[in-house]
Amino acid sequence: MRRILAYLKPYLSSMILGLMIKFTGTIMDLLLPWILAYIIDDVVPLRDVELILIWGVAMILCSVIAVVANILANRMASKVAKDATEVIRHDLFVKISHLSGSQVDAFTIPSLESRLTSDTYNIHRMVGMMQRLGVRAPILLLGGIIVTLSMEPVLSLVLIFVLPFTGLLVYVVSQKGIPLYTGLQQAIDSLVRTVRENIAGIRVIKALSKTNYEKQRFSDVNAEVVKAEKKASIAMALTNPMMNLLLNMGLTLVIIVGAYRVNTGLTQPGKIIAFLTYFTIILNAMLSITRMFVLYSKGSASADRICEVLDASEDLKLESKDHVDNGYHITFHQVSFSYNKGEYNIDDISFSLKQGETLGIIGATGSGKSTLIRLLLRLYDIDKGEIRIHGDNIRSIPPKELHTKFGIVFQNDILFADTIAANIDFGRGLSRDQIEAAADSAQGKEFIHSLTDSYDHMLTSKGSNLSGGQKQRILLARALAASPEILVLDDSSSALDYKTDALLRKALGQKFQNTTTIIIAQRVSSILYADHILVLEDGKALGYGTHEQLLQSCESYREISQSQMGGESIG
Repeated sequence: MRRILAYLKPYLSSMILGLMIKFTGTIMDLLLPWILAYIIDDVVPLRDVELILIWGVAMILCSVIAVVANILANRMASKVAKDATEVIRHDLFVKISHLSGSQVDAFTIPSLESRLTSDTYNIHRMVGMMQRLGVRAPILLLGGIIVTLSMEPVLSLVLIFVLPFTGLLVYVVSQKGIPLYTGLQQAIDSLVRTVRENIAGIRVIKALSKTNYEKQRFSDVNAEVVKAEKKASIAMALTNPMMNLLLNMGLTLVIIVGAYRVNTGLTQPGKIIAFLTYFTIILNAMLSITRMFVLYSKGSASADRICEVLDASEDLKLESKDHVDNGYHITFHQVSFSYNKGEYNIDDISFSLKQGETLGIIGATGSGKSTLIRLLLRLYDIDKGEIRIHGDNIRSIPPKELHTKFGIVFQNDILFADTIAANIDFGRGLSRDQIEAAADSAQGKEFIHSLTDSYDHMLTSKGSNLSGGQKQRILLARALAASPEILVLDDSSSALDYKTDALLRKALGQKFQNTTTIIIAQRVSSILYADHILVLEDGKALGYGTHEQLLQSCESYREISQSQMGGESIG
């Protein structure tokens, strides 16, 4: 929570000014019952109409000042809450962007989405409401007690007797509420995850007629959210009726005792009317404080979840310069890695590539092909061995410098709801000539020019208004557009026909001769002419060499080649 409060420091002057304005408006509210009592008890008996009008105008003036001051202070409070939450949300997004792969796996994407949306919204409400009620409610409460003590000390004793019980109630309920709201946010994480899975897999769900099954699964998760929210709401909802019970019992006692004192001449009717008004003000102030504790419980739980991300330690620490002049562009030396730090997903992998060479990686699903790329990009840190680029250990290369070396098309890559040109450029400020040249190399120029708006054609989210092959060609163009030092193609030609795939490989050979290329493929034809081919199975290397060498030495590769293209006859 302290980390979140630090975000309010830049707005401290604005908050102080707003609180001063709010203080002024609140004092005006407190003056109104006192003026009314004075008019009834001291001015009316004088039968001076002019004096009554003067004090009436004073009440109107106090009311106007109170309204204007409260509106102005509330607007300032809303602006502070908005601006502070904007900065929190920005910093949280930046932090999420820099989390390592293992940290993202630990937090989970649905949870990060929930923290970035609903949790920041709870912070926004808490900051805004604390400024609105944080001054007004305590001043009304304490000011009301002080004024009533000066007006009617005996009746004030009834009020003072009730207040400790209300304070204890607020404390107990708020202590119980924070853990319950933390559980609620975790349930919302599960709901977000289920919705994401259903939206992403909507076609599969319909194709396999599993709509009813998914409805039931969503219903179960939704019921858990409702259960958690109900439990939290019931606990917090106890405050209002219990507060009303305690304070209204006190109000009843005030009326009884007040009536007795008026009847015996110990006090005046105006004071009793003012006292009842102040009692109502105090009642509303206590209810406002209760609301603040409810919002604080939500906000505190959300703040803890946000701070967990913001305070996450740097997982991929930059190490001191480590250079070995080995003559290779990319080197994997006895690399081992495990996602769960148990059984290795990649075990003792070694290979070396010179500048401009091509490596093909092939293997069954789950053999560790994509994991190798994640390790090369240092999205995860390896457990054993070392990875070098131009002799530099990747642990010693700053992330921005490391990632600018790459042009990448991931297996499940994404297109954004923007123009084709913007998707290829991807915020790098490339010229139209560079964009068109990249599209030509990716074999996408022809279909792009066939569209009505050409490169200005607007894509929907994830490029759903394009075919699979068209999407892959735009993704390839994005990877090639900045002439990368290392090109990684992770199963990026699976939707291309054999002719287009062959033309792509020809273009890469002619226009990107100095680019070191790593191709992950399911088809032997895509890596047939690679300088080196790595065959993976269960994270281990079964073979490494050229196509012809593997046909002779690796049975697994020979079986794949024979099943796809006749094997040895192709060699």
